[in-house]
Amino acid sequence: MNALTMTWGIAGLTALGVITRPFAWPEAIWALLGAALLVALGLIGPADAWAGVAKGFDVYLFLIGMMLLSELARQEGLFDWLASIATAHAKGSPKRLFVLIYAVGIVVTAFLSNDATAVVLTPAVYAACRAAKVRDPMPYLLICAFIANAASFVLPISNPANLVIFGGGDMPPLSRWLATFGLSSIVAVVVTFFALYWTQRSVISADSVATNMQPVSLSSSAKLTGFALSGTAVIMVAASALHLDLGLPTFLAGCEATTAILFITRKSPAATLKGVSWSVLPLVAGLFVVVETLNRTGVIDPLAQNLSSYASHSPTWTAAGAGALAALVSNFVNNLPAGLVAGSAVQLSHVSDKIAGAVLIGIDLGPNLSITGSLATILWLNALRREGLQIGAWAFMKIGVVVMVPALAACLVALSLQ
Repeated sequence: MNALTMTWGIAGLTALGVITRPFAWPEAIWALLGAALLVALGLIGPADAWAGVAKGFDVYLFLIGMMLLSELARQEGLFDWLASIATAHAKGSPKRLFVLIYAVGIVVTAFLSNDATAVVLTPAVYAACRAAKVRDPMPYLLICAFIANAASFVLPISNPANLVIFGGGDMPPLSRWLATFGLSSIVAVVVTFFALYWTQRSVISADSVATNMQPVSLSSSAKLTGFALSGTAVIMVAASALHLDLGLPTFLAGCEATTAILFITRKSPAATLKGVSWSVLPLVAGLFVVVETLNRTGVIDPLAQNLSSYASHSPTWTAAGAGALAALVSNFVNNLPAGLVAGSAVQLSHVSDKIAGAVLIGIDLGPNLSITGSLATILWLNALRREGLQIGAWAFMKIGVVVMVPALAACLVALSLQ
């Protein structure tokens, strides 16, 4: 068996392990095993493997900052307060509660990233469902997973995958970003809403929402945490407008806010640090090593050449095909490493904004098909497990087919018309 075949075989098995989680082992274990096997067999050297890990440095900083803030918000009771607000405005209507949660998900994703929606909003939604005594919280929790990807290209800061795709300093300025993705973002959010509601309509119609919940008071530390989250959002938008990397500002904001609030409340940092899903970081690092190994098989240059060739002959069909392919691949290998490969190919091929935009839409929206297609969905799964809830890969995919496919098609049409 030659090195090329072994590399692609290990990459495929790694992706399969992350998706199916044999023996109920965490996703990070399978990503690290795949990376370690590639190094052990000499398919990639330790220095090159480290170079692959280093490519995700900005993403790691971004995730640490957001996860610290979200865990702090959960511990300080900010989620319980948000839950009481949501259920009060629902006024006993499960449909109104569904719409309200979806609207909040759009805002959180757009201004705090899709990963924040997974780690910040999911516990809040579960708390709201528990307070409202709904029979089945899953339709409302599914909102967090699907809107996290559907709204993840509203702004450059809405998805860490955007940082990966444009990691070489080629991130478009905010005005150009909005001009390219504005209409498609609206289409993604609207189509995803109606498709997701349609899949959950029977459960929602048979549900009920309690109206006699006691209001939850907001503590001073929870208020400070809320201000810290809002301030982080402002910093991220400003950094995006100034064309700066987002990882370091988010990391510093998260660390400083956490340190200050824990100092004010005189609490040990142990509980906050323990509550953070640290396993996400080795998961991402392992996937980056796998993709770096694939890169060294020469996969990028042919992709870039084919993309450039097709774009010169049929730009519209190339955009549609590239977006669909990016969406499909993201569900097999996760959209962060897929975005790294796709971003390299796009930059080398020098294609138009429309084709590059189609690729990014595929990377961002496409993972709504599978349960491990995006980092946000994996974080969402971790949040569910903390509450003792589970959803299988096949059950999620049956919903994902109905929700993602029409949303992706509509977005790519909107992009071609814009």
